Order: sequence, then structure tokens, then C-alpha cells
Amino acid sequence: MGGELSECSREETPEDWLRHAYADTAVVTQVNDGEAAEPGERWASCSASAPSIVFRMLGMLEVRAGHRVLEIGTGTGWNAGLLTHRLGPDRVTTIEVDPALSAQATDCLRSVGLEVRAICGDGTDGYATGVPYDRVIATCSVRAVPPAWIAQTEPGGVILVPWESPWLCYGLLPLTVDGHGGASGSFSPYSAFMLLRGQRRDLRIYRDVVGDGHVPVESMTRLSPWAVAGDDWAAQFSVGLHLRNVWRTWHDNPDVQGVASRLWLATTKADSWAAVDCDGRSSERFTVWEHGPRRLWAMAEAAHDWWRDAGRPGPERFGMTITPEGVHVPWLDTPDDPMPVLP
Repeated sequence: MGGELSECSREETPEDWLRHAYADTAVVTQVNDGEAAEPGERWASCSASAPSIVFRMLGMLEVRAGHRVLEIGTGTGWNAGLLTHRLGPDRVTTIEVDPALSAQATDCLRSVGLEVRAICGDGTDGYATGVPYDRVIATCSVRAVPPAWIAQTEPGGVILVPWESPWLCYGLLPLTVDGHGGASGSFSPYSAFMLLRGQRRDLRIYRDVVGDGHVPVESMTRLSPWAVAGDDWAAQFSVGLHLRNVWRTWHDNPDVQGVASRLWLATTKADSWAAVDCDGRSSERFTVWEHGPRRLWAMAEAAHDWWRDAGRPGPERFGMTITPEGVHVPWLDTPDDPMPVLP
């Protein structure tokens, strides 16, 4: 779903519409939370997921006859419709924060003869009226699993969430609830979903992070910024677990003499930042600028070194345990081997 979005109308171009509707790819169904926007300012806020990821997630959920399921994020209603067809209308509850999307999905489901318990509300709080649930599935990514989802799930039940760190949106996390207020599970790779609206943070480098009076510290590094923010998804996933509250963005061709690309790092609180400059010629030395109480590039280097020394593990070797107090503890291979999470 990257790049500029283009509209496709069922009425105007029915063949194209059908081709996109039945292709194994995500289709954006809402932009900018339903608000009007110019073409260059549009961003996806709802989509119909690719059929392959829908069926993969439903397979991972392992629903059985008699299960009660809570879905977070009704969206188009397709997922809720499949679950309702499988389990029955009294066994599925779906909740959607956007009133327009909730109403549209309900109408679509009714048009095909499915009466789904569709609730318009904040999915962060779950839905206490229908507890307890045997399964909870989110169709939006999370950076932290809301406590209500664990509290409303039966001991031994499963919560399936797409995972996102501020560094990278990537991976699925099926959690088994332990009955003591916690949950644990291993990651599965390959997924990208829109972030739970209540966990969004709209940060912009020159508006929120870099101040006119900032005087950064200059240094050099031999670690390529592409090693931690390039095409190696396993490295990015691991770095994201280490640096829980650090996000990054690329700035190509900045208006800076001698700089071809710049990798920005910043805390989600916008109190520290770093920039790594690439001149487009050298692949061995890169200039680093850092400001604030946390040396973010040094932390990224430490996270990458740990991943390299651990044998460059992929996402499937990592897991997450959530304690009854709500602390998220990532681990490698086993919960008995927690990862170091950098402060």
C-alpha cells in the first residue's frame, strides 16, 4: 500500500474494481479517517486485507465450535462475516471505533444475510458485555497489548495481534492467556497493519523533534544505517524490540551539502534525536549527529551488535511475555531468556 493512492470506482471502471477486489492484495477503503484530503496528502486509514493474510490469521486463531470471539477493528466487516458464518451470530462480537465504518460494515453484512453483533466504540477497552472470550483477534497493529484484552479472555484462550514497534510494523503475535493476568507467545513474521488509533503518535522531525536551539554532538560510525533500517527485516524487527520507544524515518536528498541520504531517529517523546548522514560515496564511514539525554545511534549500534552476536535470528525466534502488571518482556527462543531492552 505504499506510494500515491489512486481511486477505483465500481461504477466507472467495473473491470478494474473486480480485479482489485479479488486480487490477493490489500485494498484501501478509507483515507484520512474519512476526512477530505488533497491527493498528495492522503494516507490509508482502513483497508480490506489481502485474502492470504486473512485466512492465515484465522488459521492461527484456531477457532472451534462453541468459541466466543471478540474482533477489534470491524473495518469492512469481511473478517467478522467469516467468523460469524463459522461460529454463529451469538458467538462473535466485533467492535469498530469509526462510526461510519461500523455502520457501513453492518449494512453490508446484513445485505448478505448475516446478523453480526457489531459495536461502535473504542476497541482498546474490549467489550465487557460479552465476556469471557475464547479468542480475541485484532485487525490493527499494536505497540502494547491493552490490559482489557487479557482480562476479558478465558485462561488458556488466545489473543492474536499484528505487532508494531515505532521502528517497524511487522509480525503477528499469538498470545496464550495464563489465567493470572498475563499472557505469552512466539512471533510469526510477515504482516503489516494500520496502528490501533488510540496508540497513534503523529511526530514530524522539524515540527516536533528538532528545535532551533539544538546543538547536536558530532561523531562517526562504521555501521551502515541501512544495516538497521534497510531491507533486512529480521535486523529491523530485532532492533525494534530493543528500542521500544524509538522511531526512524529516511530523508532522501535533504537540502544539505554533501548529504545524499539521512536516517533520522527520535524518541516517541521527542526528547532525543539522532541523524546519520550518507554522502552517497563512502560505505565505510558515516557522520552521526545526536541531541538529547539519550544517545540513540549508540543504542541502535548496541541493538544491532546483540542481534548479530545472537546469530542474526528472524522474527520467528522471538516471543513476548506480558506480566500481570502489564510489562511487555521480549525474549529469544524461550521466556527464560529475556532480551535486553535499552532504556
